[in-house]
Amino acid sequence: MIGYVTLGTKDLARAATFYDAIASEMGVGRMMEFGEFIAWGAPGGAPGIGLTKPFDGNPASVGNGVMVALEAKDKDQVHRLHEIALAHGGTCEGPPGPRGDSGFYAAYFRDPDGNKLNAFIMG
Repeated sequence: MIGYVTLGTKDLARAATFYDAIASEMGVGRMMEFGEFIAWGAPGGAPGIGLTKPFDGNPASVGNGVMVALEAKDKDQVHRLHEIALAHGGTCEGPPGPRGDSGFYAAYFRDPDGNKLNAFIMG
């Protein structure tokens, strides 16, 4: 149902470096790129992530309560994605580890613009 999620950025080049590294670890690359917009993913595959400077010309801001969840292959990839995020200007919002007792395992981080993401596996 969801094709891609778009997040705002203040600095598209800086944000692109962050998301190029995340996408590479997940086995995808840029699927759309034009003007002030870039999207990562695989056409016809799972939902992707897009970045843009806001169309209305106002500053990009972080949505309170908004988070993009990236489904990892395994716990090792959860750890790698968290490390990649931090190495590319992201900040930690919760280190990799189990959440609850249902088998949910996740790491939380923010991109250089403050958008919140997590990498997770279920069960």
